[in-house]
Amino acid sequence: MKVALHIVAARREKLAAWLQQRSYVPLQEVCARFKISEATARRDLAALVSGKQIRRTHGGALADYNHRFPSFLERQRVEAGGKRLIAREAWKVIEPGAVCFFDAGTTVFAVAEELQRVPVTPLTAVTSSLPVAEMLAPVTGVSVHLLGGELLPRQSVLLGRAARMALEFYNIDVAFLGVEGANEQGLWNSQDEVVALQKRIIAEAREVVLCADETKLGKTGPVFLAHWKQIDKLITDATRERAEECGVPVDFRTPRTKP
Repeated sequence: MKVALHIVAARREKLAAWLQQRSYVPLQEVCARFKISEATARRDLAALVSGKQIRRTHGGALADYNHRFPSFLERQRVEAGGKRLIAREAWKVIEPGAVCFFDAGTTVFAVAEELQRVPVTPLTAVTSSLPVAEMLAPVTGVSVHLLGGELLPRQSVLLGRAARMALEFYNIDVAFLGVEGANEQGLWNSQDEVVALQKRIIAEAREVVLCADETKLGKTGPVFLAHWKQIDKLITDATRERAEECGVPVDFRTPRTKP
């Protein structure tokens, strides 16, 4: 049955107002909120883009991501206590002589803070995060290697093809990763290039440790990153009950089969 034009127009106005308040919204979330099909959601979004009421991106270009996504400093203030708890547990995974990759998220940055407070040496730290590099650079016995790539100043991260290619020079023992969402389907993040780098790390690292505070559980993001079977360990401040409620597995400890 064809929907009246005034109903469609009213829905699109509400959709535009809602989207203006969000950094990004997955298509499935649009469908759920407005109780419409994916085809209808795509038509509505296309109409809003055509009318210049919104700008639509596929995960977002780097410049758009850097501009619209909350900055590193803004995100650092969220769930600070939980991140410190996660960092103390993640620190226990680090062994002297290891080569560790530190992701660019604020939860993983807390791991670097803990490592500066209680050094594990000798250690090779590889990262795309400027704050992580600056945090660990003064630590005696820690050799810091910063990946190349395009600098996103608000996010304090280097991304792109050059960053991915630079990983070829390292044999990563342990990779500490962060995400925007973790649910029953798997792990999600905010941008295509962020995910591209993380996928490369997951494929290469001997052990992958996911560091995710409670607010990330049960959520998705614009870009799918990985299934749970690709991750070795989850460290979170959430209770077992909360994790299970969000469909997040809490008992996976079997090492992945590397190619």
